[in-house]
Amino acid sequence: MHISVTRDVFKLAQVFTISRGSRTEAKVLTVRISDAGHEGWGECVPYARYGETLEGVTAQIESVKPPVDRAGLYTMPAGAARNALDCALWDLEAKKAGCRAWELAGLPKPGPEITAYTLSLDTPSNMQAQAAKNAFRPILKIKLGTPDDMPRLEAVRAGAPKSTIIVDANEGWSADVYADLAPHLVRLGVALVEQPLPAGEDDALIGIERPVPVCADESCHDRASLAGLKGKYDVINIKLDKTGGLTEALELRKAALTEGFRVMVGCMIGSSLAMAPATLVAQGAMITDLDGPLLLAEDRDNALKFDAAGVYPPAPELWG
Repeated sequence: MHISVTRDVFKLAQVFTISRGSRTEAKVLTVRISDAGHEGWGECVPYARYGETLEGVTAQIESVKPPVDRAGLYTMPAGAARNALDCALWDLEAKKAGCRAWELAGLPKPGPEITAYTLSLDTPSNMQAQAAKNAFRPILKIKLGTPDDMPRLEAVRAGAPKSTIIVDANEGWSADVYADLAPHLVRLGVALVEQPLPAGEDDALIGIERPVPVCADESCHDRASLAGLKGKYDVINIKLDKTGGLTEALELRKAALTEGFRVMVGCMIGSSLAMAPATLVAQGAMITDLDGPLLLAEDRDNALKFDAAGVYPPAPELWG
Protein backbone atom coordinates (compact mmCIF):
# COMPACT_ATOMS: atom_id res chain seq x y z
CA MET A 1 0.00 0.00 0.00
CA HIS A 2 1.22 3.49 -0.89
CA ILE A 3 -0.20 6.84 0.28
CA SER A 4 0.47 10.17 -1.44
CA VAL A 5 -0.90 13.67 -0.94
CA THR A 6 -0.85 16.60 -3.38
CA ARG A 7 -2.11 20.17 -3.29
CA ASP A 8 -4.63 21.29 -5.94
CA VAL A 9 -6.11 24.70 -6.65
CA PHE A 10 -9.45 25.35 -8.35
CA LYS A 11 -10.40 28.85 -9.49
CA LEU A 12 -13.77 30.12 -8.33
CA ALA A 13 -16.34 31.39 -10.81
CA GLN A 14 -16.39 34.70 -8.92
CA VAL A 15 -15.04 36.20 -5.71
CA PHE A 16 -16.73 34.47 -2.80
CA THR A 17 -17.19 36.43 0.42
CA ILE A 18 -18.42 35.53 3.90
CA SER A 19 -18.14 37.55 7.11
CA ARG A 20 -14.68 36.04 7.75
CA GLY A 21 -13.19 37.16 4.41
CA SER A 22 -13.06 36.66 0.65
CA ARG A 23 -11.43 34.14 -1.67
CA THR A 24 -10.90 33.65 -5.40
CA GLU A 25 -9.79 30.00 -5.37
CA ALA A 26 -10.32 26.75 -3.53
CA LYS A 27 -7.15 25.18 -2.15
CA VAL A 28 -7.57 21.47 -1.46
CA LEU A 29 -5.50 18.40 -0.68
CA THR A 30 -5.89 15.23 -2.72
CA VAL A 31 -4.96 11.89 -1.18
CA ARG A 32 -4.31 8.81 -3.29
CA ILE A 33 -3.97 5.33 -1.79
CA SER A 34 -2.83 2.52 -4.05
CA ASP A 35 -2.87 -1.17 -3.25
CA ALA A 36 -2.98 -4.42 -5.23
CA GLY A 37 -3.23 -2.65 -8.58
CA HIS A 38 -6.06 -0.33 -7.54
CA GLU A 39 -6.05 3.33 -6.51
CA GLY A 40 -8.58 5.20 -4.41
CA TRP A 41 -8.67 8.92 -3.85
CA GLY A 42 -10.25 11.50 -1.60
CA GLU A 43 -10.18 15.25 -1.07
CA CYS A 44 -10.16 17.50 1.96
CA VAL A 45 -10.30 21.24 2.55
CA PRO A 46 -8.26 22.37 5.58
CA TYR A 47 -10.17 25.07 7.44
CA ALA A 48 -8.47 27.82 9.42
CA ARG A 49 -11.49 28.15 11.75
CA TYR A 50 -10.46 24.76 13.19
CA GLY A 51 -6.76 25.58 13.31
CA GLU A 52 -6.01 23.69 10.10
CA THR A 53 -3.53 24.70 7.39
CA LEU A 54 -2.54 23.05 4.12
CA GLU A 55 0.92 22.39 5.54
CA GLY A 56 -0.30 21.02 8.86
CA VAL A 57 -2.88 18.70 7.32
CA THR A 58 -0.34 17.50 4.75
CA ALA A 59 2.01 16.60 7.61
CA GLN A 60 -0.80 14.72 9.37
CA ILE A 61 -1.49 12.69 6.26
CA GLU A 62 2.18 11.98 5.61
CA SER A 63 2.58 10.74 9.19
CA VAL A 64 0.26 7.80 8.48
CA LYS A 65 2.25 4.70 7.69
CA PRO A 66 0.65 2.00 5.54
CA PRO A 67 -0.95 -0.42 5.69
CA VAL A 68 -3.98 1.27 7.18
CA ASP A 69 -7.72 0.67 7.17
CA ARG A 70 -10.69 2.86 8.02
CA ALA A 71 -10.96 1.56 11.58
CA GLY A 72 -7.28 2.31 12.13
CA LEU A 73 -7.82 5.96 11.18
CA TYR A 74 -9.77 6.56 14.38
CA THR A 75 -6.44 7.08 16.15
CA MET A 76 -6.42 10.43 14.29
CA PRO A 77 -8.58 13.37 15.37
CA ALA A 78 -11.72 14.14 13.40
CA GLY A 79 -10.84 16.66 10.72
CA ALA A 80 -9.63 17.23 7.18
CA ALA A 81 -6.68 14.81 7.20
CA ARG A 82 -8.72 11.85 8.35
CA ASN A 83 -11.48 12.77 5.91
CA ALA A 84 -9.30 12.56 2.81
CA LEU A 85 -7.75 9.27 3.95
CA ASP A 86 -11.09 7.73 4.90
CA CYS A 87 -12.75 8.67 1.61
CA ALA A 88 -9.76 7.39 -0.37
CA LEU A 89 -10.04 4.07 1.46
CA TRP A 90 -13.77 3.81 0.67
CA ASP A 91 -12.96 4.41 -3.02
CA LEU A 92 -10.14 1.86 -2.91
CA GLU A 93 -12.32 -0.76 -1.21
CA ALA A 94 -15.09 -0.29 -3.76
CA LYS A 95 -12.66 -0.72 -6.64
CA LYS A 96 -11.13 -3.83 -5.09
CA ALA A 97 -14.57 -5.32 -4.51
CA GLY A 98 -15.89 -4.37 -7.93
CA CYS A 99 -18.93 -2.64 -6.48
CA ARG A 100 -20.12 0.80 -5.42
CA ALA A 101 -19.32 2.45 -2.10
CA TRP A 102 -23.02 2.68 -1.22
CA GLU A 103 -23.25 -1.10 -1.54
CA LEU A 104 -20.27 -1.55 0.78
CA ALA A 105 -22.02 0.73 3.27
CA GLY A 106 -25.23 -1.31 3.08
CA LEU A 107 -27.19 1.68 1.78
CA PRO A 108 -30.00 1.81 -0.78
CA LYS A 109 -29.04 3.01 -4.25
CA PRO A 110 -28.72 6.82 -3.95
CA GLY A 111 -30.46 9.35 -6.14
CA PRO A 112 -30.26 13.10 -6.74
CA GLU A 113 -30.96 15.52 -3.88
CA ILE A 114 -32.00 19.16 -4.26
CA THR A 115 -29.09 21.30 -3.10
CA ALA A 116 -28.89 24.80 -1.72
CA TYR A 117 -26.90 27.39 -3.66
CA THR A 118 -24.87 29.91 -1.66
CA LEU A 119 -24.88 33.61 -2.46
CA SER A 120 -21.71 35.56 -1.73
CA LEU A 121 -21.91 38.29 0.93
CA ASP A 122 -22.20 41.68 -0.78
CA THR A 123 -24.15 44.93 -0.70
CA PRO A 124 -27.93 44.50 -0.55
CA SER A 125 -28.36 45.65 -4.15
CA ASN A 126 -25.72 43.24 -5.43
CA MET A 127 -27.19 40.40 -3.37
CA GLN A 128 -30.63 41.15 -4.81
CA ALA A 129 -29.11 40.90 -8.29
CA GLN A 130 -27.42 37.60 -7.36
CA ALA A 131 -30.72 36.30 -6.00
CA ALA A 132 -32.62 37.33 -9.12
CA LYS A 133 -30.04 35.58 -11.31
CA ASN A 134 -30.47 32.39 -9.26
CA ALA A 135 -34.19 32.69 -8.51
CA PHE A 136 -34.79 29.46 -10.45
CA ARG A 137 -32.97 27.52 -7.71
CA PRO A 138 -35.24 25.93 -5.09
CA ILE A 139 -33.00 26.78 -2.10
CA LEU A 140 -30.76 29.81 -1.67
CA LYS A 141 -28.32 30.12 1.21
CA ILE A 142 -27.07 33.49 2.38
CA LYS A 143 -24.13 34.21 4.61
CA LEU A 144 -24.89 36.78 7.27
CA GLY A 145 -23.44 37.69 10.67
CA THR A 146 -22.97 41.44 10.06
CA PRO A 147 -24.73 44.62 11.28
CA ASP A 148 -26.50 44.92 7.90
CA ASP A 149 -28.13 41.49 7.88
CA MET A 150 -31.75 42.57 7.52
CA PRO A 151 -31.27 44.78 4.42
CA ARG A 152 -29.40 41.91 2.78
CA LEU A 153 -32.07 39.38 3.68
CA GLU A 154 -34.87 41.66 2.46
CA ALA A 155 -32.95 42.18 -0.80
CA VAL A 156 -32.51 38.45 -1.40
CA ARG A 157 -36.18 37.78 -0.76
CA ALA A 158 -37.10 40.54 -3.22
CA GLY A 159 -34.78 39.05 -5.82
CA ALA A 160 -35.98 35.46 -5.37
CA PRO A 161 -39.57 35.56 -4.08
CA LYS A 162 -40.24 31.83 -4.56
CA SER A 163 -36.98 30.25 -3.37
CA THR A 164 -36.61 28.71 0.07
CA ILE A 165 -34.00 30.71 2.00
CA ILE A 166 -31.60 29.37 4.60
CA VAL A 167 -29.28 31.63 6.58
CA ASP A 168 -25.76 30.99 7.88
CA ALA A 169 -24.88 33.50 10.59
CA ASN A 170 -21.32 32.13 10.89
CA GLU A 171 -21.28 32.53 14.69
CA GLY A 172 -21.96 36.25 14.26
CA TRP A 173 -25.11 36.71 16.37
CA SER A 174 -26.11 36.58 20.02
CA ALA A 175 -29.21 34.94 21.47
CA ASP A 176 -30.80 38.41 21.72
CA VAL A 177 -30.07 39.13 18.06
CA TYR A 178 -31.63 35.80 17.05
CA ALA A 179 -34.71 36.54 19.17
CA ASP A 180 -35.03 40.04 17.67
CA LEU A 181 -34.63 38.79 14.11
CA ALA A 182 -36.76 35.64 14.44
CA PRO A 183 -40.12 37.30 13.59
CA HIS A 184 -38.57 38.85 10.50
CA LEU A 185 -36.99 35.53 9.52
CA VAL A 186 -40.44 33.93 9.76
CA ARG A 187 -42.02 36.75 7.76
CA LEU A 188 -39.43 36.35 5.01
CA GLY A 189 -39.85 32.59 4.85
CA VAL A 190 -36.43 31.60 6.19
CA ALA A 191 -36.43 27.84 6.75
CA LEU A 192 -33.25 27.42 8.81
CA VAL A 193 -30.56 29.40 10.63
CA GLU A 194 -27.07 27.88 10.85
CA GLN A 195 -24.86 28.53 13.87
CA PRO A 196 -26.18 31.90 15.07
CA LEU A 197 -23.97 31.93 18.19
CA PRO A 198 -20.27 31.21 18.56
CA ALA A 199 -19.50 27.57 19.32
CA GLY A 200 -18.75 27.34 23.01
CA GLU A 201 -21.11 30.24 23.77
CA ASP A 202 -24.30 28.56 22.61
CA ASP A 203 -25.72 27.64 26.02
CA ALA A 204 -27.73 30.84 25.59
CA LEU A 205 -29.90 28.92 23.10
CA ILE A 206 -31.22 26.66 25.85
CA GLY A 207 -34.85 27.38 26.57
CA ILE A 208 -35.36 30.20 24.07
CA GLU A 209 -38.12 30.06 21.50
CA ARG A 210 -36.87 28.89 18.12
CA PRO A 211 -39.61 29.67 15.59
CA VAL A 212 -37.00 29.15 12.86
CA PRO A 213 -35.05 25.89 13.32
CA VAL A 214 -31.47 26.39 14.47
CA CYS A 215 -28.70 24.21 13.01
CA ALA A 216 -25.38 23.37 14.66
CA ASP A 217 -22.42 23.75 12.32
CA GLU A 218 -19.24 24.78 14.12
CA SER A 219 -20.72 23.26 17.31
CA CYS A 220 -21.09 19.80 15.74
CA HIS A 221 -18.18 17.73 14.50
CA ASP A 222 -18.77 14.04 15.22
CA ARG A 223 -20.86 11.77 17.46
CA ALA A 224 -19.07 13.06 20.54
CA SER A 225 -20.65 16.48 19.87
CA LEU A 226 -24.25 15.35 20.12
CA ALA A 227 -24.62 15.24 23.90
CA GLY A 228 -23.76 18.94 24.15
CA LEU A 229 -26.29 20.00 21.51
CA LYS A 230 -29.54 18.86 23.14
CA GLY A 231 -31.92 21.66 23.97
CA LYS A 232 -29.94 24.13 21.85
CA TYR A 233 -30.32 22.93 18.27
CA ASP A 234 -32.97 21.36 16.09
CA VAL A 235 -30.71 20.32 13.21
CA ILE A 236 -27.06 19.34 12.80
CA ASN A 237 -24.87 20.10 9.79
CA ILE A 238 -22.75 17.11 8.81
CA LYS A 239 -19.59 17.97 6.86
CA LEU A 240 -17.04 15.32 6.04
CA ASP A 241 -14.13 17.65 6.78
CA LYS A 242 -15.51 17.98 10.33
CA THR A 243 -16.47 14.35 10.94
CA GLY A 244 -13.17 13.04 9.62
CA GLY A 245 -14.64 11.14 6.71
CA LEU A 246 -17.60 9.21 5.36
CA THR A 247 -17.32 6.45 7.99
CA GLU A 248 -18.00 8.80 10.90
CA ALA A 249 -20.46 10.91 8.88
CA LEU A 250 -22.72 7.90 8.35
CA GLU A 251 -22.53 7.01 12.05
CA LEU A 252 -23.21 10.61 13.08
CA ARG A 253 -26.25 10.75 10.80
CA LYS A 254 -27.67 7.57 12.30
CA ALA A 255 -27.05 8.71 15.88
CA ALA A 256 -28.44 12.20 15.28
CA LEU A 257 -31.67 10.92 13.76
CA THR A 258 -32.07 8.46 16.64
CA GLU A 259 -31.72 11.32 19.13
CA GLY A 260 -34.34 13.43 17.38
CA PHE A 261 -32.20 15.87 15.43
CA ARG A 262 -32.86 16.63 11.79
CA VAL A 263 -29.93 16.53 9.40
CA MET A 264 -28.32 18.96 7.02
CA VAL A 265 -25.35 17.86 4.90
CA GLY A 266 -22.93 20.63 4.01
CA CYS A 267 -19.50 21.20 2.53
CA MET A 268 -16.47 23.41 2.37
CA ILE A 269 -15.66 24.95 -1.02
CA GLY A 270 -14.05 22.09 -2.88
CA SER A 271 -14.33 20.05 -6.05
CA SER A 272 -16.74 17.30 -7.05
CA LEU A 273 -14.37 14.78 -5.47
CA ALA A 274 -14.98 16.32 -2.03
CA MET A 275 -18.76 16.32 -2.51
CA ALA A 276 -19.02 12.80 -3.95
CA PRO A 277 -18.97 10.81 -0.68
CA ALA A 278 -21.26 13.37 0.98
CA THR A 279 -24.03 12.62 -1.54
CA LEU A 280 -24.45 9.27 0.23
CA VAL A 281 -24.96 10.98 3.60
CA ALA A 282 -27.37 13.51 2.04
CA GLN A 283 -30.01 10.98 1.04
CA GLY A 284 -33.26 12.10 2.63
CA ALA A 285 -31.63 14.97 4.56
CA MET A 286 -33.73 17.98 5.58
CA ILE A 287 -31.29 20.24 3.71
CA THR A 288 -28.53 19.31 1.28
CA ASP A 289 -25.88 21.98 0.78
CA LEU A 290 -23.36 20.46 -1.61
CA ASP A 291 -22.95 23.36 -4.01
CA GLY A 292 -19.14 23.57 -3.93
CA PRO A 293 -18.69 22.59 -7.59
CA LEU A 294 -21.28 25.16 -8.67
CA LEU A 295 -19.07 27.90 -7.25
CA LEU A 296 -16.01 26.78 -9.25
CA ALA A 297 -14.77 27.93 -12.65
CA GLU A 298 -13.02 24.55 -13.06
CA ASP A 299 -13.58 21.07 -11.61
CA ARG A 300 -12.37 17.46 -11.69
CA ASP A 301 -12.87 15.23 -14.69
CA ASN A 302 -16.13 13.24 -14.50
CA ALA A 303 -17.57 15.97 -12.27
CA LEU A 304 -20.83 15.58 -10.39
CA LYS A 305 -23.99 16.20 -12.38
CA PHE A 306 -26.33 19.02 -11.30
CA ASP A 307 -29.73 19.72 -12.81
CA ALA A 308 -33.28 20.57 -11.74
CA ALA A 309 -33.46 17.31 -9.78
CA GLY A 310 -30.44 18.32 -7.71
CA VAL A 311 -26.95 16.94 -7.25
CA TYR A 312 -26.48 13.35 -8.41
CA PRO A 313 -24.33 10.68 -6.79
CA PRO A 314 -20.91 10.30 -8.43
CA ALA A 315 -20.16 8.21 -11.47
CA PRO A 316 -17.72 5.39 -10.63
CA GLU A 317 -15.09 7.15 -12.75
CA LEU A 318 -15.04 9.96 -10.16
CA TRP A 319 -15.38 8.14 -6.84
CA GLY A 320 -16.85 5.15 -5.09
